[in-house]
Amino acid sequence: MTTQKMLSVMRKGITKYKMIKDGDKIAVGVSGGKDSVTLLKLLAEYKKWAPERFELFAISVDLNFENNKTDFTPIKELCDSLDVPFYIEKTDIGTIVFDVRKETNPCALCSKMRKGALNNLAKKLGCNKVALGHHRDDAIDTLMLSLLYEGRLSTFAPKSYLDKIDLTLIRPMIMVKEMDIISYSKTLPIVKSCCPANKMTKREYVKDLISSVGKDIPSVRDMMFTALFHPERYNLFDKFEKDIDTIL
Repeated sequence: MTTQKMLSVMRKGITKYKMIKDGDKIAVGVSGGKDSVTLLKLLAEYKKWAPERFELFAISVDLNFENNKTDFTPIKELCDSLDVPFYIEKTDIGTIVFDVRKETNPCALCSKMRKGALNNLAKKLGCNKVALGHHRDDAIDTLMLSLLYEGRLSTFAPKSYLDKIDLTLIRPMIMVKEMDIISYSKTLPIVKSCCPANKMTKREYVKDLISSVGKDIPSVRDMMFTALFHPERYNLFDKFEKDIDTIL
């Protein structure tokens, strides 16, 4: 997958949801994984020819796992090559989640605290937007997670405003497939996750579940993603109740 093709798909999402405007200062959350590193690279390339004039900053949140430190040197070197300012926000999130709280389901608390640290530094840097590396398949997996574990039909928004902190979250890769990110990121520096729960989460279970269904229904992810974009296909009980009230 070439940079040009990746940018073409990413731009569709940016344009559809009006994610970037002139004068924006955007902080890119960079964990070091394939998704966030790909997003950083693509936004830096997009910035060169985009109709919007905006600034980019890269932020990595150091979770500070006691016996397994993360080396962000490859990310720093990538940022230098892209001419993007790089910042590391040091925290004790790893210690709090795994040693103090001893969470049986650590992902929810870790995610909340990590986003809080990222957003706070973004505000200090004068940013008005934070870009996250979620892609098309993340939206699908979140939909399935919500259905199976919460009894809800819900996923994250491509763009959302956080009024408490006055920041807008954007997900520029909302239309990009994970398989294309995997292919594209092979040429980029990836920092291995030091999280003790890595690859042992409910999200991983759901990904495997959908992949299993995909063996019999190859288009399953395409169909699920299509459902997110077509409200006219929505046909749940509340709609029937409204129709009944009309008839009566």
